[in-house]
Parts: sequence; C-alpha cells; structure tokens
Amino acid sequence: SGCGTFTFLSSAIAAVSGLLMGYELGLISGALLQMSSILALSCKEQEVIVSSLLFGALFASLTGGFLIDRFGRRLTIIIASSLLVVGSLILLPYESYEILIVGRIAIGISISLSSIATCVYIAEIAPHHRRGLLVSLNELMIVIGILFAYISNYAFASVLHGWKYMFGLVIPLGALQAIAMYFLPPSPRFLVMKNEDEAARKVLERLREPSDATEELTVIKSSLKDEHQYSFLDLFRSKNNMRARMLVGLTLVFFVQTTGQPNILFYASTVLKSVGFQSNEAASLASTGVGVVKVVSTVPATFFVDQVGSKTFLCIGSSIMAVSLVTMGLVNRNIHVNFTKVCKSQSAEDFFLQRPGNFTVTNGSLKDLFASMASTENLSFDVQSPDVARTGELNRTALAGGKSTTGSHMESGEVPVVLKWLSLASLLVYVAAFSIGLGPMSWLVLSEIFPGGIRGRAMALTSSMNWGINLLISLTFLTVTELIGLSWVCFIYTIMSLASLAFVIMFIPETKGCSLEQISMELAKQKYARTPLCGVSQRREKLVPVELAKREKEQLY
Repeated sequence: SGCGTFTFLSSAIAAVSGLLMGYELGLISGALLQMSSILALSCKEQEVIVSSLLFGALFASLTGGFLIDRFGRRLTIIIASSLLVVGSLILLPYESYEILIVGRIAIGISISLSSIATCVYIAEIAPHHRRGLLVSLNELMIVIGILFAYISNYAFASVLHGWKYMFGLVIPLGALQAIAMYFLPPSPRFLVMKNEDEAARKVLERLREPSDATEELTVIKSSLKDEHQYSFLDLFRSKNNMRARMLVGLTLVFFVQTTGQPNILFYASTVLKSVGFQSNEAASLASTGVGVVKVVSTVPATFFVDQVGSKTFLCIGSSIMAVSLVTMGLVNRNIHVNFTKVCKSQSAEDFFLQRPGNFTVTNGSLKDLFASMASTENLSFDVQSPDVARTGELNRTALAGGKSTTGSHMESGEVPVVLKWLSLASLLVYVAAFSIGLGPMSWLVLSEIFPGGIRGRAMALTSSMNWGINLLISLTFLTVTELIGLSWVCFIYTIMSLASLAFVIMFIPETKGCSLEQISMELAKQKYARTPLCGVSQRREKLVPVELAKREKEQLY
C-alpha cells in the first residue's frame, strides 16, 4: 500500500549498486589467494591491494557529497556505475601489482559514490511507511553481491588466471545499470531543492497516488524551505542540533568498522585457511557459506524493519555479535596456528603444493608439475621426487577433512575437526548477527537523521569516516593478527560490540513510521540536545504532527 510497482522498480534498479559493491568487496577474498602466489606478494603487499579500494573510497567520500547535492543522486549513480566498468577493464589485460592498485582505486571511488547516492536516492523516493524496506533492499543486494563473489571465488579457484574472470563479471551489469538509471526519475526532494517544483510534482505522481503526491509535495517544500540554506560547516554547529546528529552518525559508522565485520569480509578465505580449511578451494567454499548466511540473515531484517524498527535490530545484532565473538576467540586460543604462514609471500610451488616442511624440488620437476596441474586437487604424482609425492598425499587428506598420518610434520599442526567446525559455526553466527543489525540498519539510520538540504554532504562525511577506519583496520589486520593472535583480535571486537550495544540503547532514535520531514523536525528541537535520542520515538507522535500543522497554516497566511 502506497508503494507502487514503479517505486519498487526504481529502488531495485538503484540497489543494483549494492550488488556491484558487495561483489567487489567480497571478490578480493578469493582473488587474493591466486594473486598472492602469481605475483609473489608479501603480507604488506596483500594488505595494500585490499586497501587500495578503500583509498579510492575514502577519496570519493570526501568529495562525493558535493557532487550528490549539486548534480543529483541519480546522475551520481550513473557516473559511479560507469567508473566501475572502467576500473574493471583496467585490471583485465595486465598481471601487475601497480595496475591492480590503480584499478582497485578506481573501483573504490565508484562503490563509495554509489553507496552514498543510492541510500539517499531510495530514501527520498520511498513512502515513509516503506522506507525501511526499500533502503534495506540496498543492503540485501550488497550481501547477495558478496555471495556471488564467494561463489565466483570458488568457481574460478582452480582456473588459470581465474581472478581475471572474477573481476570481469561485473562489467555487463555495471553498464546495464548506468543505462537503466538514465530512464528513472530524479529524486523529488532534489528537484524541490533546485526550485523545480513542477518537475517534482510529476515525479511524485509517478511514484504515488495523485492525492498523496500533492500532500507530500507541500510537506517537502515546507521542510526544505529552511534546510536548503545549510552550509557544510553547519554540520559542526549547534544549529538545529546538527553537531549532535553528526556525532551520532560518525559514532555509528565507527562501530560498523571496529566490530570487525569488514575484515572478515576481506580476509574470509585467509582466516578460514588459518583455522584448518587448508586448500584454496576448501577455504573459498567455506567462505561461500559465509555469503549464504549473510543473505539469509539480511532477508528478515529487510522485510520486517518497518514493523520491528531499526533500533531493535541494532540491539539484537550487537548482542549476538558479542556472544559469537567470545566463542570464536576461545576456540581460536586452542588452535595453535602460525597465522603468518597463511599470508606470507608464497612462491608458485607453495601455492600449488602447500609444502609441509623443508624439502627441495628441482626446476625440472617444477616444470613438469606446472604442465600437469591447475590446482592442488589435480596434483600429478608421476614426478620422481618422493617428497613431492608425499606433499600430494598431504593435500588430498587436507581436502578430505584434514586427517593424515603425516600431518604432524605440518608447521602449523593439525587442527582438530571439532574446533575447526566450531570456529566456522561461531563465525557464521557472527556474520548473521551483523547482517540483521549494524549491516543494514546503520545506513538506514544515516539516511534518515540528516536534513534533505545537506543530506548528501552529511552522508559523504559519515561515509569518509567509514572508509577511513576501514582502510586503517584493513591495512593492519594481518600484521596485528600476527602480533597478538586471532583470538585476541576476536576479544577486542567483542568489547567493541558491547560498546556499540550501549551506544545504540542510549543514543539511537527509533524512526519507524515517520516521514523524513517529521524526523528532521523532531531532531532539530533544542530539547533534543539535552535528552537521550531514544526519547525521540516516544515524543514524535504527539509533537511532530502539531508542528507540521502549524507550519502549513503559516504558509497559508
């Protein structure tokens, strides 16, 4: 009701940006396993390749807000999709560390612009009682993209130059989205900001019933009458409590990153190899399970957020994350793994053989091996070296479940089956909890709490905080894990999850059922700065309608 087919279709096409973003974020998890061997990458170089996307995203988030507010949400999405196609094309012809970085930076700029513009665009075309569903649709598409990336990682894990196929799959979809967005209407709120009221009315009539469109246009014009005068510096002033709103937004994205989920996303296959899924294929298949869990968990959050509320989902998600992270940390304390051996610079024979100890292989035997195998599953055992044959036996047992009579020779030791699967189970619960809480709900809250006249710049600023912390953590994840161990990393994430729970309870408003104009008006009250944000939801039904009625009467006279 009140959310027609055209509105849903427009939101779904815009949310394809989320699919592309999720695919690019999840893709590096499996592609890194191949690239690190082909290019002989060190741990630091792997971190730089992962983080190069974040460099681009951080740059775009610092400048993208002005682009969104000046040229519009729809045009920004078109530019972002086109840039994704260009960045992907850069990666395909070459096998170069430097070219990889350039291409990933371009892709990072693309997904940062699209992530901001898509949330704002969908929030501004959606009816207030379906805004949660439609904005969360973008997060659902992100996790579907991550799942597709993990499936792609597994499908191409044994294919020569498989990482190029992984990067190339997004090109047709990016081009199609750019074309489709051209035929969709601009945001009606953006048109009102540009004093194009008649165009805004026509767009609203396509998105709503004619009677609803007229009423909504009146409310939008009333609300934006003052808001479009905001400057960027107003975000840091007490005017209409903008400073308090900005602090809430920045703190929320801080917890999105410091609870650890993005690193699990980027390094899923690497982490899973460290806890006993020893081959690239086994690690990629296990990480595909992570993608499935993210999709399954995001679906109920998407469809029930308008009934349950974003704050409730945030509380549930943070609580379950803390419990699962404690479990994961305790389990990993009993898995004695040298994490450095998983991410260290691997020569080509390490990649194909995963050698268990110190042995020598002649150049001739290596040439024979490279000619006869494409992955660890297809090892040739006709080579005359007994050490190589023994390595093949180890690989077969590792793929079958990790048990081998010669497993004691492995540097990292044999991981007990129970601990390996318990670690995976706690990881999946952790991923599920993030996918119903901080994952989708943070961006829904951010798309609601800022005034329309400065929403693009405010979202860009919070996004820059998001990408900046993501960059810092991703650049140091492997190094920190090497220094203190995976279990202590999990315990740190546990503390941050509990802190995020306390923050949500104290400071995040429940906004279900309110229009963007109602939310902005309520948060602008002077009283708001001196009371907990959670009190907003209790006062809004009494205060907001009265304020709107007063403002409409003032306009009539």
